[in-house]
Amino acid sequence: MSTREPVTVIGLGVMGAKMAGIFIDAGHPTTVWNRTASKADRLMERGATLAASPTEALRAARLAVVSLVDYRATHDVIGAADPAALRDLVLVNLSSHTPEQLRGAARWAAGHGARFVAGGIMVPPPAIGGPAAYTFYGGDRDALDAHRETLARLSRIDWMGTDPGLAMIYYQAMLHVFTASLTSYMHSVALLRAAGQRVERLFPYASELFAGMSQDSPVGYLREVTAEIEAGSYPGEENDLAMQVVGAEHVAETMREAGVATALSAAVHHLFAKAEAEGHAAESVSSVFETLRATALQ
Repeated sequence: MSTREPVTVIGLGVMGAKMAGIFIDAGHPTTVWNRTASKADRLMERGATLAASPTEALRAARLAVVSLVDYRATHDVIGAADPAALRDLVLVNLSSHTPEQLRGAARWAAGHGARFVAGGIMVPPPAIGGPAAYTFYGGDRDALDAHRETLARLSRIDWMGTDPGLAMIYYQAMLHVFTASLTSYMHSVALLRAAGQRVERLFPYASELFAGMSQDSPVGYLREVTAEIEAGSYPGEENDLAMQVVGAEHVAETMREAGVATALSAAVHHLFAKAEAEGHAAESVSSVFETLRATALQ
């Protein structure tokens, strides 16, 4: 008989199935539920128990990990369960949505006697359970600590605070860094492809740039921008925003000339030009932060 605590996993998409598999392999009695029951077949072969309903799944353990498309789906599933199954349950929701949705879910869970922990796991499914995996958590700290050993099988635990919305703010912030950076790379690759160049020729240069941005060096732009924003000072003597506005315009014109989609490069140019018009021309590019936080782009 296993001495590991039982776990329920609600939602067996690629991420939920991966997490359930990790719990099974670690010896946790694992109950699963998914709207399409056949998605549990392989997990059942490995030892999982398929619940017939969300209510049955929630009653099978005092720790329930939810991995659904968003919090609307979570409410549809968990909200349809017998309210009695929620009493004293630790509900760890690793689904994505907005911070306000998470805060509302926490209030709803508390109103039904459950203890709510929100999380945003910051790696793709193949990396869950590996050394690079980490998750932003927020909400009920005592509930998290009570199940820390079990949840740590999925990833490193990074506690952001008792406000469950903070976990999602950090998650969405990092997701934006990832998607915007990757999209800018793909956009640049499209420019090279339009010029008949091989994609591989750009990779080493982009790789060197990304690696160097976080270093303490003359090209450590990430450190530089972070320090300037923190200080609220944007010295532009050596590299002012006015020069970057011209550069951004040239990038957008080059994309247009090559027949490549211009939405991204045009948006960057528009943002830089807006910051310049607001009086930041002689400051560094970090001053664009003031425009980003002050107004929504029209």
